[in-house]
Amino acid sequence: MAPSGKVAPQKDRRAWDALSLSLAEWIIEAVTSLGFSRMTPVQADTIPLFLKNRDVVVEAVTGSGKTLAFLLPVIQKLLSQDEPQKRHHVSAIIVSPTRELAAQIHKVLLSLLPFHPPSAEILPLLKEDEKRPMTSGPAVVPQLIVGGSTTPSQDLSTFLRHSPNLLVATPGRLVELLASPHVHCPTSTFEVLVLDEADRLLDLGFKQDLQRILSFVPKQRRTGLFSASVSEAVGEIIRVGLRYPVKVTVKVKSLAAGGVIEEKKTPASLQLRYMVCPASHKLPAVAQLLQNLDLKPQKTIIFFSTCAAVDYYQHLLPSILPEGLNLVPLHGKQPSNTREKNFAKFSNSVLPTVLLTTDVAARGLDIPQVDLVVQLDPPTDPKAFIHRSGRAGRAGRRGLSVLFLRPGREVDEYVPYLAVRKTPIELLSYPAIEVSDVEAAKATEAMREVARKDRALHDKAQKGFVSWVRSFTAHTASAIFKVTELDWTDMANSWALLKMPKMPELKSWKGDKTLGGVSIAIDWDEYRYKDKTREKNRKEQLREYLEKKERGDFDKEKETKDMKRKRNDAWSGKHEKEDVRVERREKRQKKKEKKRLEGLDEEEKVKEQELQKLIQEVRRRNAEKERADNEGQGGGGGGDDDEFEGFGD
Repeated sequence: MAPSGKVAPQKDRRAWDALSLSLAEWIIEAVTSLGFSRMTPVQADTIPLFLKNRDVVVEAVTGSGKTLAFLLPVIQKLLSQDEPQKRHHVSAIIVSPTRELAAQIHKVLLSLLPFHPPSAEILPLLKEDEKRPMTSGPAVVPQLIVGGSTTPSQDLSTFLRHSPNLLVATPGRLVELLASPHVHCPTSTFEVLVLDEADRLLDLGFKQDLQRILSFVPKQRRTGLFSASVSEAVGEIIRVGLRYPVKVTVKVKSLAAGGVIEEKKTPASLQLRYMVCPASHKLPAVAQLLQNLDLKPQKTIIFFSTCAAVDYYQHLLPSILPEGLNLVPLHGKQPSNTREKNFAKFSNSVLPTVLLTTDVAARGLDIPQVDLVVQLDPPTDPKAFIHRSGRAGRAGRRGLSVLFLRPGREVDEYVPYLAVRKTPIELLSYPAIEVSDVEAAKATEAMREVARKDRALHDKAQKGFVSWVRSFTAHTASAIFKVTELDWTDMANSWALLKMPKMPELKSWKGDKTLGGVSIAIDWDEYRYKDKTREKNRKEQLREYLEKKERGDFDKEKETKDMKRKRNDAWSGKHEKEDVRVERREKRQKKKEKKRLEGLDEEEKVKEQELQKLIQEVRRRNAEKERADNEGQGGGGGGDDDEFEGFGD
C-alpha cells in the first residue's frame, strides 16, 4: 500500500516492459532496437490477449501497427513449445491476400529473428539448396510462399529441404502446399493461424481457398483476424471457426466543429483533404501541389482507376510534373517480377519518388515515409478510400491525402457520403492551388506533344480512356457518379487524346469529335510507332491495303469489321480469347474425327475416301465460280469512295 498522502505511480500500459513477463527478453530488445519505443494502442490491447491463448478479432485504423501485434505473439508461441520440432511439421501460418503484403510481413519477421541466436544461425542456411540441420532448441524457421517468383513444386522442394515451422503465404499457393502429403499440421504442434486483411480474405475469390486452408489445420488452435474494417465481415467470421473470440477495436476520435467528438477510421496524423476542379485541371494541380508544399514530399503515391491508365500516364507525366522526380509504375497486370522490382524500387528510394498505381497498392502495404497520397478519382469501392489514404500518415508520421472531385454532384454529394461513413474530409486550403484554363491547356498540349511522337501512346490512350469509362460506370455510389453528366471534351483533354474512341457511351454525344481539330491535323497514315517491329507491321498492313485498293480487291465492309476487331482486341482481348477457344474446339473435333476413322472397317474407309474426294471437288468448283463472278463485275471492291481510317487507332 502506498504511504498516506502519496499516490503510487501508474504503470505505462504501452511500455514494452509491461510485457516483460509474457514476451522473451530478446523480443523486447529487438522491437526497441528497431525504433519502436512504445507499443501502439492496438499492440497494447492485442498482444496480451493473444499470448493468453484467446482468439482475437482486431479492427484498427490503417498504419496502427497490426503486423507486430500478431508477429510477436506468434514468435513467442513457437519458442515456447515443449516438444522439439519435427521435420515437415508446421506450427503457425500467416495468410495475406496479396504477395506484396505477404513479402512485407516476411521482411518484418526477418528483421526480428537476428536478435534470437538459434534462429539467427538458421537464417543463412535458408538461402542454400542443402537440407538444413535440425536444432536442439526451439527456433523460428520461416518460409515465404507466394506466386510469381517460384512454382508450387519449388515451394514444396524448399519446404522439404528447410522444414519451416512458420509459413507466410497467399491463399492460393498455401492451399497447393498444404495439399501435399509431405506437409503436416498436427494438433500436437500446430499453434496459431493469422488472417491479415481479414475482410478481403473473406471476400469473393478467397472464400473457397480459405475453407480449404481451414480443412488442413486442426480445430484446436488459436486464430486471429486483423484488418482495418473487420466489422464489414462479421457475418463471415463464424465460417473461420473462431472459439469465443475477443474483439479489439481501436478507433481514432477527433474534435469536430462545435466541440463534437467524432470517430474516424484514419489515424490522427493523417490529414484528409479534397480539391474541386475540372478533369483537365487535375494533373496540373498535382504538379502545383508537389511544387508548393513547404516540405517537399519524399514519397508520393498517385492512385489511378485502372492498370491501362498507369501504363499510359507514366509516359506523359514527366512532361508536366516538376523536374527531379522519379516515376515508378505499379499495377496488377504487370509480370510478378516487374511488380516486385518496382515495389522495391519505390520502397528503397532515397530520392523524391512518385508511385503511379492502382488499388493493388491500397491494402496492407507499409511503405515507409509516404508523405502524400493523391487520388485522381474516387475509388469504385468506397472502402478503398480509407485504404488508399492510409498509405500516408503511418506509425504517427504526418501525412496528407488529397482527393480530386469534379464540380457539381461529386463534391455536393460525395463529401457528405464520406462523412456518413465516418471518414470526414475537408477542403484543401493550404497550399493554395489554382490552375487557370490557360495552364490546363498548356499541360494538355505538352502531353499531346509526347503522344504525337509515338503511335503506341495513342493506342494506350484509347485503351486507357475506354477502361476508365468502364470503371467509372461501375462505381458503387452510382447515384453520385453518372456517366451522362461527364464533360466529354474536358475528359478528352485530361487524357490528352488525339482522337475520340468509338464506344457506346459516346453515341449520343453531339460535341466536337475532332477535339478542336486535333484529330484532323494528324496524318494517320504517317503517324509512326517508335518500335521498329510494330512500325514494320503497320507499314505492311498499309501496303497490303493500298495494293488491294489498286487492284479493286477491297471489301470495305470486311475491312471495317477487321479494323473494328483490332481496336476491340486492343481494349479487351476478347477475340484473342475466342481464338484460343476456337483452336481448342478444333483440336477436340480433330481428335474425335481421328478416333472415328480408326474405328471404321475397310469397306467404310473406302466410302469415306470417296466422300472426301467429292467434297474437295465441290469446293474447287465453288472457288472457280466465285473467281469468274468477280472478274465479270470488273473487280468491284467499293470504288474510290472508300476512305481508309488508318491502322491501330
